[in-house]
Amino acid sequence: MKKAVKHNGFIFKRYEEPFQTPFDKLFELFKELITHTSGDFEEAIDWLRQLDKEFKLTTPAYTVDDFIEDLKNKGYIVERLDFRGGGGVDLTSKLEKALRQNALNQIFGKMRKGKSGNHKTNYAGRSDENTGDFRSYQYGDSLEKISVTESLKNAQINHGIGDFSLSENDLVVEDTQFKSQMSTVLMIDISHSMILYGEDRITPAKKVAMALSELILTQYPKDSLDVIVFGNDAWPIAIKDLPYLQVGPFHTNTVAGLQLAMDILRRKRHANKQIFMITDGKPSCLNMPDGTYYKNPMGLDPFITNKCYRVAAQARKLGIPITTFMITSDPYLQEFVDEFTASNRGKAYYTGLGDLGEMIFEDYENNRKKRIR
Repeated sequence: MKKAVKHNGFIFKRYEEPFQTPFDKLFELFKELITHTSGDFEEAIDWLRQLDKEFKLTTPAYTVDDFIEDLKNKGYIVERLDFRGGGGVDLTSKLEKALRQNALNQIFGKMRKGKSGNHKTNYAGRSDENTGDFRSYQYGDSLEKISVTESLKNAQINHGIGDFSLSENDLVVEDTQFKSQMSTVLMIDISHSMILYGEDRITPAKKVAMALSELILTQYPKDSLDVIVFGNDAWPIAIKDLPYLQVGPFHTNTVAGLQLAMDILRRKRHANKQIFMITDGKPSCLNMPDGTYYKNPMGLDPFITNKCYRVAAQARKLGIPITTFMITSDPYLQEFVDEFTASNRGKAYYTGLGDLGEMIFEDYENNRKKRIR
């Protein structure tokens, strides 16, 4: 009888797109459009209708109007009426969460596989998280942590089965690690330069913020994330307001943003604290004691930059590292960021918009594995 010959190789076939309902197909595109329009529903729908005309996204059986009706029925939007009889459309919290989840999947999706959902420090000791490693019993270790099986195995090896005895030297415990918690403040530059020269830098920045916030809310709920924006001044924004974030006609008051971030972190009890700053420009504005602004958009003003260095050093004394994500590559601005980073002993990345999310994710994960002192 002949033995069957097994052939190894590849089988090629035409790609079949996973099934999606007409609503799901349009919803994926709509989430992108509503993010780019900063929550402007009417503008997003106008874009959707234009794309539909060009690329035939809908059919007579399911139109854009049907899609809008489904958005209402599924609880993603609600109609708003005012006392004059007019109105508009508001996004619901369900849609805001869907936008954060969409950003999370786009930016961190491939990196989240295999993550346990908790961060660990490099410090071993008594805790609830087992590492799978064993060590000798030490005075003060909880009896509950003693591994009976491993301890008996040691006793048999050390004393033999015929004259069995168990001594303290035979005892081993399963090692553990402390779980760490992190308080993070994410600073986003909303000065006018974030949309200059035909490049939209604010949309990637807010998508990263939405992704990071959803990651923390779902996987690391004991961590905290505060988001602040800075232009001429600095102020906090709620996570639910991230889709509506827009650039204003502002200069860049980096000092105000850092001072607000440190004020927020001073009130946090977590041992690990950090500041992430996304910016594309030089500091060009300061608050003066009399309530006025000092502004100088021309070059690097030593009066402003020296104040930035002093605040960075102050953060270092408080044990708060600052990681700067600089999304421009001007050499003279890099020189400022280098000195600013040295003052804080923090880190700086000179990055494009494409890898911004990956860098922030990796830095967040790495910082969570050590205690910052």
